[in-house]
Amino acid sequence: MVLADPVPWQPHVWRSELRDAVASPAELGHMLGLPLGDLENGASAGFPLRVPRGFVARMRWNDPSDPLLRQVLPTAEEQEPVSVLPDGTRFSVDPLHEKDFARAPAVIQKYRGRALLIATSACAIHCRYCFRRHFPYEDHGPDRREAALATLREDSQITEVILSGGDPLVLTDASLGRLIRGLDEINHVQRLRIHTRLPIVLPSRITQDLLDVLDSTRLRVVIVAHANHPHELDADTARAFACLARIRGSTLLNQSVLLRGVNDAAPTLCALSERLFEQGVLPYYLHMPDAVLGTHGFHVTQARARQIHDAMGERLPGYLLPKLAREEPGEAAKTVLA
Repeated sequence: MVLADPVPWQPHVWRSELRDAVASPAELGHMLGLPLGDLENGASAGFPLRVPRGFVARMRWNDPSDPLLRQVLPTAEEQEPVSVLPDGTRFSVDPLHEKDFARAPAVIQKYRGRALLIATSACAIHCRYCFRRHFPYEDHGPDRREAALATLREDSQITEVILSGGDPLVLTDASLGRLIRGLDEINHVQRLRIHTRLPIVLPSRITQDLLDVLDSTRLRVVIVAHANHPHELDADTARAFACLARIRGSTLLNQSVLLRGVNDAAPTLCALSERLFEQGVLPYYLHMPDAVLGTHGFHVTQARARQIHDAMGERLPGYLLPKLAREEPGEAAKTVLA
């Protein structure tokens, strides 16, 4: 469902929805008819619950196993001191060794020709499987941005900059615009890739002011959204993607994370690919979950992942089949598993 003439949201809507995000398990439980109040103490220590109400509205009533709820609900399982699983998977606070690839504050470069810029520590939603839930954002703050841009200027091999975080679209339009203008001035940078969950969890972020910022750059803009389950996509996400598609020269992709109890079934992921395509977005990656301490409850074995991906390949045309991949520290690129 791609809308022919989508209307962006007014700027005040997303700010209000962001401020009004649910931050209490008891309130979330009340909204869903579930007894979640006993999670108030301890379960979300250090990484609190945060979820926009519009995303909650897509969850099923009175269903503790709802796949959208499972992505955001803190559980006691997160506090278990699990560091290794029977299949040999080891969990740590920095499984991707990002600290080893930090070239400067806020700049991480794992692969040749492209660099990642930490734009903010803030997110509209706290996903329990987040691979940066232990990230030292205090060492990569916006006050280091000029040093970060200087580092990017010095390396003429960098042709693509990836805005990450946190979520870059949590930035105000003015702040995002200043950052993009700084990248615009680096002649060897040709592409701007923005990894964001906001078109999914807070579609109202897609305002005309944001579109104007993204349309004003000389850089080719690639938006990589992050939907994990077909129930995350509705009329509002279709509207958001249709607006983003109007950006000159833009490309819309999606990457998912393979999560036990959320989307670890071929029919679910096939439905996700089909629905994404209906909304003008191409499936890009299906990621193995990163082995972050506290996320073992989402773990899927590599053998099971291959089975799921093989079954998807039997049902989907090639352009709707995302690459099954994992990230391994020190490798020259992501490792494609199927």
